[in-house]
Amino acid sequence: MKVVKTLKHTITSHHRMLDATLLVYQEALSFLITVIHEQFMALEPLSTQAVVTAVERLTHRTRHNPNPLYAEFDQRFYKFPSYFRRSAIAEAFGIVKSHHSRFELWQAERQHAQQEGKRFSKKPPTLQAKHQAFPCLYKGNMFKRTSDRAANIKVFHQGNWVWLPITFKGQDLFKRNVWSMKECSPTLVRKGKRYALHIAYEGDVKLTQAEISKQRVCAVDLGLTNSAVCSVMDANGTVLARTFINQAKEKDRMRQITGKLKQAQRQSGIGAKPNFWRRMNGLQTHIVHDTAHQILAFAQKYHADIIVMEYLGKMRLPKGTWGAKRLRAKLQFWAKRCIQTKVTEMAHFLGMWVSMVNPANTSALAFDGSGFVQRNTKRDVAVFATGKTYHADLNASYNIGARYVLRNIHKATSEKMWLSLEAKDPPLAKRTYWTLASLIRVQQALSLQS
Repeated sequence: MKVVKTLKHTITSHHRMLDATLLVYQEALSFLITVIHEQFMALEPLSTQAVVTAVERLTHRTRHNPNPLYAEFDQRFYKFPSYFRRSAIAEAFGIVKSHHSRFELWQAERQHAQQEGKRFSKKPPTLQAKHQAFPCLYKGNMFKRTSDRAANIKVFHQGNWVWLPITFKGQDLFKRNVWSMKECSPTLVRKGKRYALHIAYEGDVKLTQAEISKQRVCAVDLGLTNSAVCSVMDANGTVLARTFINQAKEKDRMRQITGKLKQAQRQSGIGAKPNFWRRMNGLQTHIVHDTAHQILAFAQKYHADIIVMEYLGKMRLPKGTWGAKRLRAKLQFWAKRCIQTKVTEMAHFLGMWVSMVNPANTSALAFDGSGFVQRNTKRDVAVFATGKTYHADLNASYNIGARYVLRNIHKATSEKMWLSLEAKDPPLAKRTYWTLASLIRVQQALSLQS
């Protein structure tokens, strides 16, 4: 499969001199968004490449096109580079097309509400002409590398487009494992007052092709108390390793900053409070990245072929839940989908598969098959029906890995054979009742029949 990895190269030689280039590109983008929005009915059925050609005829004067409909473009953006223009047209078309798609969805929602006689107060989406977009510096036309840490880029300076030599921080391509991949054209990105070149590297990665019976599964249970609890098992249900991942210091710091934010809101009202949110977002980003890196390091250490996680959608608490207000605050900062996305990207880059399973009853059922468990108020300790006490998240990770292996066995087994297994073990009839004990019993039954 194709993978893309982007490396950031901070520009060290120039900062404020690049502001004009970014500003003129964003102004041109706003102009083109207006043009495409006015001509969208004629441009909608065309491909992106055809749209670029059509919009150039509408805006750019040439010998064969002396009178374009929107001649103001060449007057406002004199000597605007052709590659910049085509890149801006493609991006503007995507923005306008997305707006029309959202507007059609809004119309469908309104029509559905009117048919059912419900009140519909949702406002329609509006097209924003101004966007914080960043230009792509195409190789040869806008970007010429002179060394590993230097290049010439075309910028807008003092009313003209000129070549500017810049220097930037390098990256260890061997350490980042992109030395054999294709280097794409960089993007000029501003963050704060500084600029950087974001260079993407494309390559092909072959995912592991191990047989189901020889696969090693890294099961991951994401939680609130521990960021993640992982266990590695084989196809027979033998647990080979386990680990607990948590960022106690960062979470404690997050709790303190959240308390200070609440105190500030009580004193001065609910406002933007950007400094608090900047620190909180930074801590949350660190938790996401650290959790993902530790999961991948654990999976690599024990040679896992696939990482299995729960499919976690939007979570809603039932009415009357004790401590619901505090739990909602925790769920608000639980970046479960961000962790899963990061793990998926990193795993594919390393050649590992990623799969999701149904999360129902993974924590509620004991992995030994003794039935439902009782959990303490902190929800981190589970007491089995047999009286055994076990870590709740570790118990869930066993069931997550077992469900993935059982799903593969179910697909590879004939219906007649599976029905005979269900007759001997009735909980197999429901996938939400599959546990590690179910996997062990199925493997024993299949080995006896073979």
